[in-house]
Amino acid sequence: MSELTLLLLRFGFLGLMWAFIFAVVYALRTDLFGQKARKQPVADAAPAPFTPEPSFQTPPATPMVSSPSVIPGGTSTSASRLVITGGAKEGLEILLQGEQLTIGRASESGLVIRDDYTSTHHARLLLWDEGWVIQDLDSTNGTFLNGKRVTVPTQVPLNTPVKIGTTSFELRR
Repeated sequence: MSELTLLLLRFGFLGLMWAFIFAVVYALRTDLFGQKARKQPVADAAPAPFTPEPSFQTPPATPMVSSPSVIPGGTSTSASRLVITGGAKEGLEILLQGEQLTIGRASESGLVIRDDYTSTHHARLLLWDEGWVIQDLDSTNGTFLNGKRVTVPTQVPLNTPVKIGTTSFELRR
């Protein structure tokens, strides 16, 4: 083999090694800090309404209700607060005031959970047809409702444990 061929093979191998190192560093950076969010123009300040992907089995299309509904006997059918029952923030209560609550490690989430088993954008709670629905946002470790993994948007009954990472919570009146 000529010296020129050997030199070209060495440079090729060195370039391949550097490409591998950059790929590993990029993957670590994305996993630690998440991907950069795009800023929306000022004209689009209001968030777009949630529309589930066609592959999901969605509840019947009815308008979202932003306040708990009331049965004639005077009892509420919808949760008004989220109570963390296990994990680092145990005992914390969050009032459910909007139509959705995002959960994850990202600082812009409504419920920020900082542990190794929670994705940056892990799950979303949505008010849908007078009840709350949990949707997993393609998280790595999954979202569990009463011990079962959530794969499609699923209704969350009152006082039923939801587990995300090492944190457990329940929806209560």
